[in-house]
Amino acid sequence: MASHHVQKTRIDTQLRDLHGALLEIIGVMNRPQRDEVMVQEAGISIDRALFPLLVLVERFGPIGVVELADRVGRDYTTISRQVAKLEGLGLVNRQSSAIDRRVREAIITKQGKVMTDRVDEARTRIGKSIFAKWNEQDVDNLVRLMCKFAHDITDDAWIEQIIKK
Repeated sequence: MASHHVQKTRIDTQLRDLHGALLEIIGVMNRPQRDEVMVQEAGISIDRALFPLLVLVERFGPIGVVELADRVGRDYTTISRQVAKLEGLGLVNRQSSAIDRRVREAIITKQGKVMTDRVDEARTRIGKSIFAKWNEQDVDNLVRLMCKFAHDITDDAWIEQIIKK
């Protein structure tokens, strides 16, 4: 029984530490200054508010405005206006969803892809400086475990388990 209590305390502490680390990462990722540095390092010119949306459209597109708004935690009407700006700049196109014709999805254009490729190159340069003191095994483990965590957290099975309790 004592072993179970120790194990529960350990996982409780680990989950709290993980949550804290994720909050730190999210906080850093959401800082406007970080986007400005990335845009500057990539040598591109884009409004700071549009930058993360362009990247998300490239990574997850075609993507609907509602899903895009959910991913950035903002109102879909605001995101809709910003996607229209991206479209006006020739960086994304909007099209009807193949699944539901009522849904308009954003998809990256060739011009937008050129821009996000430059961002990827800048992200690689910045990432290499962050991981410069890490050994290869630690980087491999981080990437493997973060991908595993991202997969598991996006799987709704864990929500269903909690609801059934």
